[in-house]
Amino acid sequence: MKYFQLIWTALFRKKLRTLFTLLSLSAAFLLIGLLQAVTSLFAGSVDFLGADRLIVQARTSFTQSLPMRMLPQIEMLPGISRVNHSQFFGGQFQDSRQPFPQFVVNPQRLFDTYPEWVIDKDQRANFISTQDGAIVGRLLAERFGWKVGDIVPLNSFIWLKADGSRVWEWRVVGIFDGKNQEWKDRTQLMYLNYGQFEEARPLRAKGLAGVFVVRLKHPEDSQRVSDMIDAKFENSVDETKTQNEQEFQLGFIKQFGDIGFMMNLISAAVIFTILILTGYTMSQAVRERIPELAVLKCLGFTDNLVLWLVLAEALLLCAIGAGIGMGLSTMLTTALPAEFPPLRTDGRVWLFAATTVVGLALAVGLPPALRAKRLKIVDALAGR
Repeated sequence: MKYFQLIWTALFRKKLRTLFTLLSLSAAFLLIGLLQAVTSLFAGSVDFLGADRLIVQARTSFTQSLPMRMLPQIEMLPGISRVNHSQFFGGQFQDSRQPFPQFVVNPQRLFDTYPEWVIDKDQRANFISTQDGAIVGRLLAERFGWKVGDIVPLNSFIWLKADGSRVWEWRVVGIFDGKNQEWKDRTQLMYLNYGQFEEARPLRAKGLAGVFVVRLKHPEDSQRVSDMIDAKFENSVDETKTQNEQEFQLGFIKQFGDIGFMMNLISAAVIFTILILTGYTMSQAVRERIPELAVLKCLGFTDNLVLWLVLAEALLLCAIGAGIGMGLSTMLTTALPAEFPPLRTDGRVWLFAATTVVGLALAVGLPPALRAKRLKIVDALAGR
């Protein structure tokens, strides 16, 4: 720390150039922070999911329905505690600019397969007994101002009623929350009672389920039970693909492309750009101070100490720019409205930024630092 004032003075020797460099670094790290927050969201979005759950889908695609008669056949297999069915509803409320997921489920089985959801026992009972009932996540209810007793019309882009209408009306009978913060952050969804769905849809669509959600007695049996389920329906007209819940969710996300790869690719382009910019700034700064560095050596500064001073200057420059950019990124993601996904500039993102700062400082600071170390006092003072 005793050389901090010397490093600080050298860094701001050309104030305007340093200021513009810091602005560029801040903008770059703001973008990196936001991009990596998206990557972190998708990377961490399935970490919280239960290890004791499996998803059984049609072998060809999760968009292909499976017959409901398979549920008791799956549930009778050893190692399985409970099975529910889940069908993506694909409804729109008011307009398509406010999407949120809805799933048609068996109310009695839902909380057996997802004990992480917390709801009042009377509201749970009402969900079971109300054929057109729906329960809403806390964040979703707060977003639209819904309360128990409200009627919510959903225009499904997937499911028609038998009369040809796409508008389904659901009665809010309960509001559920999560058992911990991870699950509380994901209460932006809606569950619909299978009763009205089954009764009102066309005859050809009756008796079908989207996927089956399997709760295991012991999480360590995951692979064995998966293989057992797939083997039971092998070579049938309803072949299955069974995987744990994390793998299923990741597979669903990757239907839209490898988000993490794309975000990292853009981040790499941004880092390459600021590498060139900051590298030029540091090289120019050291070139202009050649006589000053020679004087430092005359005063007793060793070659290695001069090298470390230049590296420290590069690190300080990158750290200040990154700190401003990441701070702005944190403020922006924290200020996002509740209807947005839980996007946060979390510890993973800050660790990525810190690693980038160190690597960037070494890349842009090492060449001029080595030049300063090899500097000959006589040549420098003579202007050679």
